[in-house]
Amino acid sequence: MTVASSTPIGLIQDVYSTLDDRVAAGRRRLGRALTVAEKVLVNHLSDPEGAGMERGVSYVDLLPDRVAMQDATAQMAWLQFMTAGLDKVHVPTTTHCDHLIQARDDGKTDLAAAIDGNQEVYDFLASVSARYGAGFWEPGSGIIHQVVLEQYAFPGGMMIGT
Repeated sequence: MTVASSTPIGLIQDVYSTLDDRVAAGRRRLGRALTVAEKVLVNHLSDPEGAGMERGVSYVDLLPDRVAMQDATAQMAWLQFMTAGLDKVHVPTTTHCDHLIQARDDGKTDLAAAIDGNQEVYDFLASVSARYGAGFWEPGSGIIHQVVLEQYAFPGGMMIGT
């Protein structure tokens, strides 16, 4: 299944609904205004009141809005996920097949060569994505860096990727 949908407006509204309170809590805790990056991080803390916030010292648990994986590294990420014993992804997740396509001749020839040489990988990624409720962008569907910007990114959102 190739995915071509964007981030649901409800997810974006959920992120924005907590922003003001969490940024205010971050300001109180740090005793100063926050940078834009700090505002995004504070709004995605799993424990906004109790998390350590000392720059260069604290480790924090974050709750990203989306996970995006590319085909060269998604294989290992999915294998690790499979060992976690979960039935499905809990964060919107997509797998993008673009990094195993090598540019040599032209788009049509290069895509055909990638599919021929990596069909087993693509089949695994399509299967595991479907099994765990993740979207799958098949080879030739677009470059992950552009796709996530056009389809999924929004101001203040947090994505992680492989």
